[in-house]
Amino acid sequence: MSKVSMHSLESGRARSTAPMIDMCGIIPILACAYSAIVAPLIALTLDPLSVHESGLPNRIFWPAMAAISVALAVRNYARLGRQAFPPHIICLIAYLAFAGASVSWAINPELSFIRFVQQVMVITSIVLPAMLAVRTADLMHGLFLCFLLASILNLFFVPSNSPSIVALQNGYSGYFLTKNPLGEFSVIAFLLALHETHYPGFRRALGIIAVAIAISLLFLSNSKTALGLALLVPLLARLMLMARNKMRISPAVILLSIPFCYVILSSIVPGFNVYRLSYVLFGDPTFTGRTTIWDFANKQIDLRPLLGWGYQSFWFAGPDAPSVAAATGWVKDMPNAHNGYYDTMLELGYVGFVLLMIFITATVHAIGRVADRDSARARLVLSIALFIIVYDLLESFWMRGFDILWVVFVIVAAEIGRYWQPFPVARTAHGSRAPRPASPNPLRG
Repeated sequence: MSKVSMHSLESGRARSTAPMIDMCGIIPILACAYSAIVAPLIALTLDPLSVHESGLPNRIFWPAMAAISVALAVRNYARLGRQAFPPHIICLIAYLAFAGASVSWAINPELSFIRFVQQVMVITSIVLPAMLAVRTADLMHGLFLCFLLASILNLFFVPSNSPSIVALQNGYSGYFLTKNPLGEFSVIAFLLALHETHYPGFRRALGIIAVAIAISLLFLSNSKTALGLALLVPLLARLMLMARNKMRISPAVILLSIPFCYVILSSIVPGFNVYRLSYVLFGDPTFTGRTTIWDFANKQIDLRPLLGWGYQSFWFAGPDAPSVAAATGWVKDMPNAHNGYYDTMLELGYVGFVLLMIFITATVHAIGRVADRDSARARLVLSIALFIIVYDLLESFWMRGFDILWVVFVIVAAEIGRYWQPFPVARTAHGSRAPRPASPNPLRG
C-alpha cells in the first residue's frame, strides 16, 4: 500500500474515533454566543448597564467560563504541556500583561483593574480551551452555527424596530441598540457562511441560506462601510494568499505595505488624505464627525505619549476621567474614540500601540501556516482578520471587554494557533491528520 493511502486510512480511522463533541471546542463558541446573542438581548430587554463590567450577568458568566477553562487546562495538562503557545499568542499575552501593568498609573485604578480582570477572563475563556481542543474540533463551523442562530433571531427582531428610530439612524438595528453593530455582525456572518459553501451536501445548503440572511441584514442595517468591506476583504484575502504562494511574501508584509503606500501617496499627491477619501466615499470629509473626536484624542495622546492614561481609564472612567475633564461639547459623551488604534495609544501609549501592532502582524503572518494545510480556511480567517483590522479605523474593538468583533478576533487568533504545531501521524489518537500539500481541512471531522 502506498504512503498516501496509508495516510488516508489512518486519517479516516482518526476521524471515525475522534469525539464529535469536544468540551474544549465548545467553550470559545459559548463565549461568542454570549457576546453576540445573550448580552445584546439583555441590553435590549433590560438596561444597557446590565451588560456593563459590573453587571450581574458578567459577574456570573465570565468567572464561570474562566474557571471551567482553567479546570480543563489542569485536567488536560499533559496535552497542553506537549505544545508551546505560538508566537502570536505570546504577543497577545504580552499585550494583555502590559495592559495589566498600566493599572498602576491609571486615573481610576480600581475601575481599570476591574476591566482588566474581565479581559483576562475573556481571553482565558477563549485561548486556553481552543488550544486544548482536539484536532477534529471545527471552531469555525461552531462559530458559523452561532452566527446563523443570531442572524435568524435578528431577522425576527427587525419588524419590531421602532419606525422613528429606523428613520433617525437610517437603518434597522435588529436586536442591537443601533444599526452599526448589526452591520458589523452581518459581515462576520456573511464571511463564515461563504466559507460553508465550500463543503458538500447539507453544509453547503445551510451556507447558502446563511449567505442570503447575512446579505439581507447588511442591506437592512444600511451600513455602507460594512457592506463595502464585506465585498472587499474576501477579494483582498485571496490576492494576499496568491501573492504568498507565488512570491513567498508573508500576508503581514502586504498588510504593512498598505499604510506605507498611503503615507507615500499623501506626501506626493496634493489633496490626497483620509479626509478626501471620506468625502469621496461618504460625501462627508469628517467621517460623520469622527475627525473631531480624533483631534481631541491626538491632543490627549501628546500629554502622555509613552505609557498612556491606563487601560480603560480614559473614557467612561468616572467624573475625573480625562474625557470628561478635558473634552468639550458632545465629545464628553463618547464611549470611545471610534478608532481602536487611537484608543490603544490613549490608554497604553506608544508602547501599547507597538505591542498591539506586533500582535496583529504576528497573527496575520501565522495565517501562512493555515494556508499550507487548508487554503479555504486560510481565506476565511484572513478575511475576518482584515475586516476587523480595517473596521477598527472607524470603531474601537481592540481588547475592549467582550465586544463581538474582539471576541471573534481572539477566536480567529486561537484557531490560527492550532495550526502552528505540526499534525504528525503518530498523534492520530487525538484526531490529527498528516499534513499533505493538497489535503482536505485537517480540522474537519
